[in-house]
Amino acid sequence: MAADAPTPLATFAQLQEGAFADLVRSYTSPQVQQDLMFEATRLCERAAGRRLAPFTNLTETERSTGIDPDEYIASGNVPLDLAGTLGKSYADAMGTTSLVRHGWLQQFAPHYPELWTYSLQSITIHRSYGGDQVVNLANVRGPDPDTGHIWYPIGTFLPVGSYVTYVYGGGYSTVPADLVRACKYMAASIAVRELDPTMAGHGHDPDVLAADAHAICADYQG
Repeated sequence: MAADAPTPLATFAQLQEGAFADLVRSYTSPQVQQDLMFEATRLCERAAGRRLAPFTNLTETERSTGIDPDEYIASGNVPLDLAGTLGKSYADAMGTTSLVRHGWLQQFAPHYPELWTYSLQSITIHRSYGGDQVVNLANVRGPDPDTGHIWYPIGTFLPVGSYVTYVYGGGYSTVPADLVRACKYMAASIAVRELDPTMAGHGHDPDVLAADAHAICADYQG
């Protein structure tokens, strides 16, 4: 079984730079140090209810719904390029002109979108009629880091009710400073519970540390 090894929101070296250095002085093994920061990162993501650390190969499926009336082209008075003309012709032949133009990824940057990096790997449309289609990524706009929005151009045959599968990567390529702090608090909370489960001999309260981490992560909730 492969080990879970995310890019941590804070490094062990960052944890050692402040008041928690003495707390983790017994963590001498590089693997144990990494495991601590990995676990703290995952706990921060659970507290926020979303992905924060960089990730790859995430698969999401959504059912396409809704038509923007400003982009409804049944009247046929919109100038189209070759791809748009072929797509509309195909839609007309299939008996539908109600084509979806928008999709949304579930993971995006709730704050600091300039620090977020997307890597869209594939989009596959699964239609109840007309078969499946792998979308040419060069023809779509997005995803937008602040909303996860993807805009399909006219010519993409995406009827209402189709299922769309996205495979993509994303996350904070530069971690916001408050998330670094949250990860350090979460790691310190784990360390206190490991070293002193009864909390009798340390000045750090793991519940307070965890609560502080949760309070920061709560602002990143969807």
